[in-house]
Amino acid sequence: MSEAIALGGLQDDLGPPERLHPLYLLTGLSQTLKGIWGLVAGGAYFAAQGQWWIAALMVAGFALFSFVQLFIRWSKLEYRVGAHEIRIDSGFLHRTSRAIPFDRVTDVDIEQGPVQRLLGLAKVKLETGASAGSKEEEGVLHTIALARAEALREHIRARKGFAAVPTQVTAEAKPDRPALYAMDTRRVLTGGLFNFSLAVIAGLFGATQTIGQPLGIDPFDQRFWIDLLARSGPLQALVLAHQIATVLAGSLLLILIGIGTGLIRTMLREHGFRLDRTETGFRRRRGLLTLTDVTIPAKRAQAAILATGPIRHHFGWWELKLQSLSQDGGKGDHVVAPLARPEEAAAILTSLGWRIAPTDAAWRPVSMAYVTIHLISLVPVAIATVAASITLGPIGLLGLAFGAAMIGLRWASWRHTRYALEDGSLFVETGWWRQHRNVIPIRKIQSIDLSESWWTRLFGICSLRLGVAGGTGFSNHQVPALTRPAAETLRAELLS
Repeated sequence: MSEAIALGGLQDDLGPPERLHPLYLLTGLSQTLKGIWGLVAGGAYFAAQGQWWIAALMVAGFALFSFVQLFIRWSKLEYRVGAHEIRIDSGFLHRTSRAIPFDRVTDVDIEQGPVQRLLGLAKVKLETGASAGSKEEEGVLHTIALARAEALREHIRARKGFAAVPTQVTAEAKPDRPALYAMDTRRVLTGGLFNFSLAVIAGLFGATQTIGQPLGIDPFDQRFWIDLLARSGPLQALVLAHQIATVLAGSLLLILIGIGTGLIRTMLREHGFRLDRTETGFRRRRGLLTLTDVTIPAKRAQAAILATGPIRHHFGWWELKLQSLSQDGGKGDHVVAPLARPEEAAAILTSLGWRIAPTDAAWRPVSMAYVTIHLISLVPVAIATVAASITLGPIGLLGLAFGAAMIGLRWASWRHTRYALEDGSLFVETGWWRQHRNVIPIRKIQSIDLSESWWTRLFGICSLRLGVAGGTGFSNHQVPALTRPAAETLRAELLS
């Protein structure tokens, strides 16, 4: 009764019931394989004990259970598209009927995995304001025909008051319409070189010291290189005879693997990257194996985040993200230009009516206490390190060198930390190793807080924290190390 009351008269506008494509029984296997690790461990145990029939029975039972589960899910899920809403009914023992009005839909994203692209299928995700920041899938049709997915997206766009004629055309439909931003293969590979991850290197090092040693794969062990080069014929004369050379060779190998990992990850994610400007926002398509097609409404963009580093900046490359109320894979930061020149990033922001940077004269520095407070906090560590250097010798000197490097990094970060207020936008630059420039239209700021601790209060500084809807990570905007008068003046300027 309550469901009928909630739906009201809209039920009469609903179309006939539709099901997912029958090939969902194939494409849905990836969802069931997430819990297969326990089965693998159990099967390996019984196989090692020589009880192959138990392992085979476990595999057969899991396959049968997975197929039955997928079949029940497919047979009990149906959706109906109406003039004002879409209703998705699912569940067997626990039945759910979810109605999603079209005026609440913020994005209609289409995603194709490798199997779906081969079979002409697609996954459709309807994003609403209720799904922002939620891990629950608000409205997802996992496997339907690609033509039906595109028709559903245009149907929803038309009902939301946009142009009924598709405005987000593909490159094939309008080859004469240039992309706002695009990446060719060469640029994708260049971006992969900059995606070198120290975390990957650390993980590889840990793997070589735990799993690798029993298997004889340890690039930091002389025997590994001796055995490897001894099998290489002419390279026998290059057998490493010193531990330092072994460490250098092992480090170089891990660095090369890390670079290769960054290249592969970037190619899989950014291949064919294309960003188009539409009447209502942006359309982004990318992916080698999994092709994603995402719309980013311009009116939901809240801020822009430009990121670079000392090496990227030397070559003139930036990454541009748009902080949005819409989600992108569970995040509110949409990457609209993974590797762009300043003029390319400026063109994207100009299409929103935003500037990429203020005039040079508008920049204001933060307080020198940004460095001083960090230097004083390291004094106890420095005293302990000096004491250790007396007894430990070179190890203590390494500690002093590390402390000096930390102070140097803090100094470099202070020199790259500044802010500006111009033409209705606040610009904030922070960091040296990870440089960020946040562009925040003043009208998008929802709250302004002065934040200080007992320690920063001793130095007379505080941070100005800006509340902006959506986004994660570096989308938490703040202006650090401001004197109290400077912070109050900036807050008054923003509020005015």
